[in-house]
Amino acid sequence: MTSPEAPQSLYDRLGGVYPIATVVDDFIDRIMDDPKLNANAKVDEAHHKVSRAGFKYLVTEMVCWATGGPQRYTGRNMHDSHAHLAITEDEWQVFLGDFRTTLDKFNVPAKEQAELFAIVESTKQDIVLSK
Repeated sequence: MTSPEAPQSLYDRLGGVYPIATVVDDFIDRIMDDPKLNANAKVDEAHHKVSRAGFKYLVTEMVCWATGGPQRYTGRNMHDSHAHLAITEDEWQVFLGDFRTTLDKFNVPAKEQAELFAIVESTKQDIVLSK
């Protein structure tokens, strides 16, 4: 008699750290170069102040951790990282559009996309400027 296998984590279904890092690499380039996001002077300044490689590393760490991987996120919390940027709802929507474009580019299945969007949406209150 075989026991039912535990469902795979989102991390495992995404293929682990290497595919996640590849997607993050594309996504970070996309958002750091997005003129709609960089129209916010504070965001533009932040995009030019941080090392892309370091930013990609931390986001990869975070995505791996948030999806059930063995990594531990070592960066600052979302509120402390974003509160000073005055990110608006419109900018959040552009960010989400860029995220979808990247996920589609890499053919991330709809089920996994939905789970990733739920994770991202869970951070919104700490990122978007409340009115």
